[in-house]
Amino acid sequence: MAIPATQIRRGMVIVFEGEPCRVVEFRHHTPGNLRAMIQTKLRSLRSGSSFEHRFRSADTVDRATLEQHEMEYLYSDGSHHHFMNTENYEQVALSDEELGDSAQWLAPGLKIQAEFYEGSPIGIDLPPSLELTVTQTEPSMKGATVSNVNKPATLENGVTIQVPPFVNEGDRIRVDPVEGRYIERAK
Repeated sequence: MAIPATQIRRGMVIVFEGEPCRVVEFRHHTPGNLRAMIQTKLRSLRSGSSFEHRFRSADTVDRATLEQHEMEYLYSDGSHHHFMNTENYEQVALSDEELGDSAQWLAPGLKIQAEFYEGSPIGIDLPPSLELTVTQTEPSMKGATVSNVNKPATLENGVTIQVPPFVNEGDRIRVDPVEGRYIERAK
């Protein structure tokens, strides 16, 4: 479906020269007495490469139609991560390059939303929060309740994040996988 270039927004997926691309940044720019333009930074969903392109305000772009399916993470075999569609039990495999930073947050049984373009998977959306156990961190200091200095903690999936000083080994915490930050203690 064609839309005017002036309606391009961050996070949108468009078809640029036959390739699906996600809009990473955009800026509507009107220099003095010249015509308006839209400066964009695009990332190809197939190759992962980023590039910049300038659209005229009169240009039209095709918005990519993506299908979303709920998938369950099964296992990794070293080169690929395997997922199963929870509706029809079909399995798909995605490589580390296709998953990017999301690969480190995968745990068996995790349910995610996978994006498909023309029948093939191009990426995943992680849930807004994950509940994980702290496997290694420095012991908490007595009376350090007011301190706002965070300490590093290693989680059960091997990822290291910054946590408040009152978090101890064995604690269950809630983490934002998109930003890789501590949210709260799990209840």
